[in-house]
Amino acid sequence: MSAKQRSAGQTLPPERLLARVRGEYVEMPGLRVTRAQACRLWQLDMATCEELFDHLVREGFLVRTESGFYIASQDARKRN
Repeated sequence: MSAKQRSAGQTLPPERLLARVRGEYVEMPGLRVTRAQACRLWQLDMATCEELFDHLVREGFLVRTESGFYIASQDARKRN
């Protein structure tokens, strides 16, 4: 984690978890879940889900819709 991330209070979710969630979105291109649904789907606590989705949005892999769903970004869909 960079000093900039630490100073902003951001933490990096474990790489295995990031890879697992990215894989789910790649395997199911139409996947759209809320944070609460993701917590149930991947059996995670809310704080972990928040870190996970915040990270994936910052890196441009996911986008959050106005209705609160997380979907793969256009760039993520083109890559796969």
